[in-house]
Order: sequence, then C-alpha cells, then structure tokens
Amino acid sequence: MNLGNNLFNARKKRGLSQEEVAEKLGVTRQTISKWETDETLPDIQQAKRMAVLYNLSLDDLITFDMNVKELEEIIEKTSEELQNKVDWTKVWSKKYPILATYQKEVDIELYAKELHRLLYDLEKRYGYSRLDSLLVLKDILAHTWNKTTKNN
Repeated sequence: MNLGNNLFNARKKRGLSQEEVAEKLGVTRQTISKWETDETLPDIQQAKRMAVLYNLSLDDLITFDMNVKELEEIIEKTSEELQNKVDWTKVWSKKYPILATYQKEVDIELYAKELHRLLYDLEKRYGYSRLDSLLVLKDILAHTWNKTTKNN
C-alpha cells in the first residue's frame, strides 16, 4: 500500500472529510487530495499533525493498513465472555487444517505435561498468573518460530 492510500484510509477511518482535514491543518482541500493520490507528499510537520489528528503514531500513519487496524479494534472490543464462547481451534482450523486433525496423531499428554511444567515454572519464578504464564509461553513460541523461519 502507498502513502496516499494510507492517508486516505486513516482519514476515512476517523470519519473526516478532506475539507475538515484541510481546515485543521491550514492547507487547501486540493492539497489533501494531492497527498492522498500521491501527486505530492506532505512535509514531516504536516505528516506529524495528520498522525495526531488521526490518532495514530507517525509510524502507524505511514504503514496504515485498514484491515490490520480493524482487526486490532475488534480484538480490543471483544469481551472475555465472548472470547470464551468461541471455539478457537475450530476457527483457526479453517485456515490451518492440522488443528482439526493433530489430536488423533499426537501424544497430547506428553506435551501437555511439559507445558504444564513450564506454566508452573513461570508462575512460581516470576509470580505470573496462569493466564499471563500462558501468554508468555505463547509469545516465546512465536518469537522462536520467527527466528527459526528467518534462519531457514
């Protein structure tokens, strides 16, 4: 995605018109249009002011992805009660079919025992709650996965 699209999507996400943004930034509507169509680029000060106006960091404005932002907002707004109702294995198995079949092939108890030991260790050593321990393990696993996939 290019910067113009990012600016357009961020503005739309905030429900602002080009005229409203132009007025707040002290530029013309045509200037906003040129930025959003990549005819010209805002200077760094204007970009910073837009980031504030759109309630984004400058980095987020430059890399704005409507789908990612929408997903982040959905996750933030989802209650714990609703999260507990979702069968996450079933949902994710649509994208990753192994999640629907591994239970028949893998010695789950073997791995569960080790994971339980790791959870208990995090709880005792760092005083984490059970959920925080699970989230830490999940994050360590994700980082480990990312490292190994980059090296291969």
